[in-house]
Amino acid sequence: MKYQIIIPAHNEGNFLSAHLQSVVDQSLLPAKVVVVNDHSTDNTEDIIDRFTSQYNFITKLNTTSSTEHMPGSKVINAFNKGLEQIDPDYDFLVKLDADTILPPNYFETISQIFRQHPKVGIAGGFIYEQDQDGTWTLNHPMDRDHVRGAFKAYSRNCFKAIGGLKNAMGWDTVDELLAQYHAFAIHTEESLAVKHLRPLGKAYNQKARLLQGKAMYTMRYGFIITLIASIKMAVKHKKPLVFWDNMRGYYLAKKSKSPFLVNASEGRFIRHLRWKKIRAKLF
Repeated sequence: MKYQIIIPAHNEGNFLSAHLQSVVDQSLLPAKVVVVNDHSTDNTEDIIDRFTSQYNFITKLNTTSSTEHMPGSKVINAFNKGLEQIDPDYDFLVKLDADTILPPNYFETISQIFRQHPKVGIAGGFIYEQDQDGTWTLNHPMDRDHVRGAFKAYSRNCFKAIGGLKNAMGWDTVDELLAQYHAFAIHTEESLAVKHLRPLGKAYNQKARLLQGKAMYTMRYGFIITLIASIKMAVKHKKPLVFWDNMRGYYLAKKSKSPFLVNASEGRFIRHLRWKKIRAKLF
C-alpha cells in the first residue's frame, strides 16, 4: 500500500536523527515524507537537510509559529502545513512525532492491517519508555484501544470522513470518536512497540490542563462525563490539581461559549460511546 508521512518538528535536534533513521529503515518505505521544521532554533534543520540529501522521498518544509510548546494547536498547525505538500493519491496517511523510534516492520504491519481489515480507519502500536534501569517498558496511560497521537495512521477514506485533524487540544481523541461515528474501527497492534524518547506529558503545564477541560466541553462530553474523566485523570497522574484545572477549563469554555469541535449529532454519539465504556468498566 502507498503511504505518506507528515512529521512536525520543533527543536527536536536530540531525537530527530534516530527518528528519521527508523523511518528510512522501514521494510515498507513511504512514498513521501514531509518534515515540517516548525520554527526550530537548534540543529533540527541541519538534520533534516542531511536526510533530504540522502533520500529523495524526504522533503523539508520550513514554517514559523510560536515557540511556546502547547499540546494541540501548535503541532496540528504544523501538520496542516505539511498536509498541503502531500500527494492526494495515497492509501493511508501518517502523523508522526519526531521523538519516537519505530520498529523496522512498523508500516509493513500497518499496511497489512488496513489491507486485511477495510473497516479500520485508524491504526497504530504502543508506546514504550525507558525506566531508570534502562529497560523499555509499556507506558500507554490511555485505554488500550486508543492510538497515541505520536504515531497515528489514517486510511484515506477515514481521514476524509472526519474532515482532517482538529486544530485544538484533544485532537487525538476527537479523531477516533469521529472515526467511529462514521463507522470506522480503531486498531491498536500490540506487536508494534514504539520507543518514545521524551517522557509523556513532560511539557504539559497548568495552561495545558485548562485546555484539556476546554476540549471536553468542545467535544460535547457534558458535565457528568467531564467530571468522571477529570477524576480519572487526577487519580492516574496522582495530582489533585489536574481535576480542578480540568473542571475550571470546562467551565471557562462553557462561560465563554467556546465553539464546539463536533456537531449536535456527533456529540450525542460521543456521549453514548463514552457512557457505554464507563458502564463496561463498572460492570
